[in-house]
Amino acid sequence: MDYTWENHTTLIAEDDPLNYKYMELLLTRRTGINIVWAKDGREATRIIRENKDIDIVLLDLQLPEIDGLQALEIIREQNPHLPVIIQTANSWNNEEEVCLEAGSNGFFNKPLNMDKLLLKMDECFKIYSRYHGETIGF
Repeated sequence: MDYTWENHTTLIAEDDPLNYKYMELLLTRRTGINIVWAKDGREATRIIRENKDIDIVLLDLQLPEIDGLQALEIIREQNPHLPVIIQTANSWNNEEEVCLEAGSNGFFNKPLNMDKLLLKMDECFKIYSRYHGETIGF
C-alpha cells in the first residue's frame, strides 16, 4: 500500500543511531513523512511539549534519561490523543500488555516489520485526525 504523509511529522525517539537511520530511510522513502529525532526520553518529551506539529511518536521502550514508559506517561499528560507506538528489541512476558494499558496505541518488537508498522501508523492517523477535524491524505 502507498502512503503519502509529506504534510505530517513523526518523532522517532531512538537512542541507537543505526536503528534510527533504518527507520528514517524506510519511512521517508515509503511515505515522505517529515521526521524529528530524539535520542533519549527527556529530549522526546521536550520536543513534544515545544513542537505542536508532531502527528505521531515512534517511541523506543529502553531509552536513556527517561525510559519509554515514563516518556509515554508524560506525553499522555501533554497530549492525550497523540498517537504513540512503542517498539523494543528486548520485550519480556507482559511488556506489550503493560504498554497498551499505559496508553500506547501500538507495540512492535524489533526488528520492525515495516508493512505492519505503516498499517498501524495509518490507523493511528485516521483516529487522530478525528480529534483535529482534519483529513490526512493517503
